Amino acid sequence: MEKNKVYFPLFIDLSEKKILVVGGGKIAARRVHTLIPFCSKIKVVAPEITGEILEKPVECEKRKFLMEDLEGADLVLAATDDPAVDEIIWNLCRQKKIPVNIASDKSKCDFFFPGIIQDKNVVVGITASGADHRQARKVREIIEEACFSGKNSEE
Repeated sequence: MEKNKVYFPLFIDLSEKKILVVGGGKIAARRVHTLIPFCSKIKVVAPEITGEILEKPVECEKRKFLMEDLEGADLVLAATDDPAVDEIIWNLCRQKKIPVNIASDKSKCDFFFPGIIQDKNVVVGITASGADHRQARKVREIIEEACFSGKNSEE
């Protein structure tokens, strides 16, 4: 039995990176909300896109995913609720060496989305390496309350 992987916390400049989000539901909306303060080039592709995403300053295309969507992408997030589409995205990203996160399958994630606390230039990211989201949220809330008085948090 393989031991759970522990992921290295890497802080990266996404300000000029092109982020592709495939999926337009609740999980995609949370990812987009978290990314906006860090990245200005976010594109969302999905047949249905929630109003929460449509209200954000991101490019939205209401349609099915196309292989061409990956052109120029630096990072891909798939939150489609369709395992077949997720599998296609994962395989294509692996071939093109694009880091990918498949929201429904932690074994197909090159990275995880941390719980984020931000106060001016201080950014704290918390993850349980995909193993226990509740534990990560609890730790985020404790740090946020102890150090930042509960302000400016992202989830």
